[in-house]
Amino acid sequence: EVQLQASGGGLVQAGGSLRLSCAASGFTFDDYVIGWFRQAPGKERQEVSCISANNYVTYYRDSVKGRFTISGDWAKKTYYLQINSLKPEDTAVYYCGLGYQPQVPEPLCREYGMDYWGNGTQVTVSS
Repeated sequence: EVQLQASGGGLVQAGGSLRLSCAASGFTFDDYVIGWFRQAPGKERQEVSCISANNYVTYYRDSVKGRFTISGDWAKKTYYLQINSLKPEDTAVYYCGLGYQPQVPEPLCREYGMDYWGNGTQVTVSS
Protein backbone atom coordinates (compact mmCIF):
# COMPACT_ATOMS: atom_id res chain seq x y z
CA GLU A 1 0.00 0.00 0.00
CA VAL A 2 1.40 3.35 -1.05
CA GLN A 3 1.52 5.84 1.77
CA LEU A 4 2.53 9.48 1.76
CA GLN A 5 3.14 11.59 4.83
CA ALA A 6 3.54 15.33 4.51
CA SER A 7 5.06 17.52 7.18
CA GLY A 8 6.86 20.80 7.73
CA GLY A 9 4.05 23.32 7.65
CA GLY A 10 3.72 26.10 10.15
CA LEU A 11 3.00 29.74 10.83
CA VAL A 12 5.49 32.17 9.34
CA GLN A 13 5.64 35.85 8.60
CA ALA A 14 5.54 37.13 5.07
CA GLY A 15 8.95 36.85 3.53
CA GLY A 16 9.83 33.79 5.55
CA SER A 17 10.65 30.27 4.44
CA LEU A 18 9.56 26.73 5.11
CA ARG A 19 10.60 23.33 3.85
CA LEU A 20 7.84 20.83 3.40
CA SER A 21 8.63 17.13 3.35
CA CYS A 22 6.76 14.18 1.92
CA ALA A 23 7.82 10.70 2.99
CA ALA A 24 6.62 7.93 0.71
CA SER A 25 6.55 4.18 1.13
CA GLY A 26 4.93 1.03 -0.18
CA PHE A 27 5.84 1.10 -3.87
CA THR A 28 8.60 -0.21 -6.12
CA PHE A 29 7.93 1.33 -9.52
CA ASP A 30 10.44 3.88 -10.81
CA ASP A 31 8.37 5.94 -13.24
CA TYR A 32 6.40 8.28 -11.11
CA VAL A 33 5.74 11.92 -10.51
CA ILE A 34 5.67 13.65 -7.16
CA GLY A 35 3.41 16.64 -6.89
CA TRP A 36 2.70 19.31 -4.36
CA PHE A 37 -0.77 20.80 -4.34
CA ARG A 38 -2.48 23.28 -2.08
CA GLN A 39 -5.97 24.19 -1.04
CA ALA A 40 -6.83 27.55 0.47
CA PRO A 41 -10.04 28.03 2.46
CA GLY A 42 -13.03 28.18 0.19
CA LYS A 43 -11.01 27.39 -2.91
CA GLU A 44 -10.33 24.35 -5.00
CA ARG A 45 -7.11 22.43 -4.68
CA GLN A 46 -4.51 23.64 -7.16
CA GLU A 47 -1.23 22.30 -8.41
CA VAL A 48 1.90 23.98 -7.12
CA SER A 49 4.87 21.97 -8.38
CA CYS A 50 5.74 18.53 -9.68
CA ILE A 51 8.86 16.55 -10.50
CA SER A 52 9.40 13.41 -12.53
CA ALA A 53 11.41 10.64 -10.96
CA ASN A 54 12.79 9.34 -14.26
CA ASN A 55 14.22 12.58 -15.67
CA TYR A 56 13.81 15.14 -12.85
CA VAL A 57 11.90 17.51 -15.07
CA THR A 58 9.98 19.98 -12.96
CA TYR A 59 6.84 22.02 -13.25
CA TYR A 60 5.88 25.12 -11.26
CA ARG A 61 2.76 27.17 -11.39
CA ASP A 62 3.53 30.73 -12.42
CA SER A 63 2.81 32.31 -9.05
CA VAL A 64 5.50 30.29 -7.28
CA LYS A 65 8.27 30.32 -9.89
CA GLY A 66 11.47 31.64 -8.43
CA ARG A 67 10.25 31.16 -4.85
CA PHE A 68 9.51 27.45 -4.58
CA THR A 69 11.88 24.58 -5.31
CA ILE A 70 10.89 20.94 -5.55
CA SER A 71 13.43 18.21 -4.98
CA GLY A 72 13.78 14.67 -3.78
CA ASP A 73 16.01 12.24 -1.98
CA TRP A 74 15.09 9.45 -4.34
CA ALA A 75 16.84 6.70 -2.43
CA LYS A 76 14.97 7.62 0.73
CA LYS A 77 11.71 8.28 -1.13
CA THR A 78 11.45 11.60 0.61
CA TYR A 79 10.53 14.70 -1.35
CA TYR A 80 10.74 18.33 -0.50
CA LEU A 81 9.21 21.64 -1.35
CA GLN A 82 11.38 24.56 -0.32
CA ILE A 83 9.20 27.63 -0.13
CA ASN A 84 10.84 31.04 0.16
CA SER A 85 9.61 34.61 0.14
CA LEU A 86 6.28 33.48 1.46
CA LYS A 87 3.26 35.63 0.81
CA PRO A 88 -0.10 35.67 2.61
CA GLU A 89 -1.70 34.26 -0.52
CA ASP A 90 0.44 31.14 -0.10
CA THR A 91 -1.63 30.28 2.97
CA ALA A 92 -3.21 26.87 2.38
CA VAL A 93 -3.13 23.23 3.28
CA TYR A 94 -0.37 21.66 1.23
CA TYR A 95 -0.68 18.08 0.00
CA CYS A 96 1.78 15.78 -1.67
CA GLY A 97 0.66 13.36 -4.32
CA LEU A 98 2.25 10.54 -6.29
CA GLY A 99 1.25 9.51 -9.76
CA TYR A 100 2.38 6.55 -11.82
CA GLN A 101 3.44 8.28 -15.05
CA PRO A 102 5.75 6.00 -17.05
CA GLN A 103 8.28 7.61 -19.37
CA VAL A 104 6.66 11.00 -19.65
CA PRO A 105 8.80 13.82 -21.09
CA GLU A 106 7.45 16.15 -18.43
CA PRO A 107 5.28 15.65 -15.37
CA LEU A 108 1.52 15.86 -15.70
CA CYS A 109 1.00 18.18 -12.79
CA ARG A 110 -2.73 17.91 -12.27
CA GLU A 111 -4.89 16.27 -9.64
CA TYR A 112 -6.00 13.60 -12.09
CA GLY A 113 -2.35 12.74 -12.69
CA MET A 114 -1.93 11.65 -9.11
CA ASP A 115 -2.89 8.19 -7.89
CA TYR A 116 -2.07 8.54 -4.23
CA TRP A 117 -2.36 11.36 -1.75
CA GLY A 118 -0.83 12.14 1.57
CA ASN A 119 -2.25 14.06 4.45
CA GLY A 120 -2.06 17.81 4.32
CA THR A 121 0.20 20.15 6.18
CA GLN A 122 -0.99 23.65 7.01
CA VAL A 123 1.03 26.66 5.89
CA THR A 124 -0.11 29.98 7.29
CA VAL A 125 1.59 33.21 6.28
CA SER A 126 0.93 36.32 8.31
CA SER A 127 1.29 39.77 6.83
